[in-house]
Amino acid sequence: MTAAEESVRRRILGRWGLGAYLLTRLPLGLWAGLRVRSLDDAACTVSLPGGWRTRNPFGSTYFAAQLMAAEMSTGAPALMLVSAAAESVALILVEIRGTFTKKILGKSQYTFSDVAGMRAAVEQAAAGSEAVLYTGRPVGRTSDGSPASEFEVTWSFKRRGVKDTRES
Repeated sequence: MTAAEESVRRRILGRWGLGAYLLTRLPLGLWAGLRVRSLDDAACTVSLPGGWRTRNPFGSTYFAAQLMAAEMSTGAPALMLVSAAAESVALILVEIRGTFTKKILGKSQYTFSDVAGMRAAVEQAAAGSEAVLYTGRPVGRTSDGSPASEFEVTWSFKRRGVKDTRES
């Protein structure tokens, strides 16, 4: 991990750094209680508390809260990687899909385990002129560790200041 990545990582993992980021950029995430529990070269885990802020009318965790946690589990490493890229790289979420296989009652965790693959996509985007799509696959787990939901979160990375050479 580079010094720039480590600096961003520490801010994301710190309660005040993440809180300030969520307050200014993603206030609903702050309201829901999202927390980045771990972030390193291999994986990122985000927790979502149970309770009334994330509960649907059926008493389980609302799908949108789960999607938000899954997105953050890929978005936190993406922010860390683009901040340290050799060139300025823009990122944007282009698609998210979810499959819900088990009802979540209470706390849950969402883990994305391919930071290395995302790093390769960011490096490719920084070195080229075309946008690079990357799909991360976080898994949501209940408090006892059982898989409850799976996601596909697709990000587009593109070097800033370079025209895309692909035809529309």
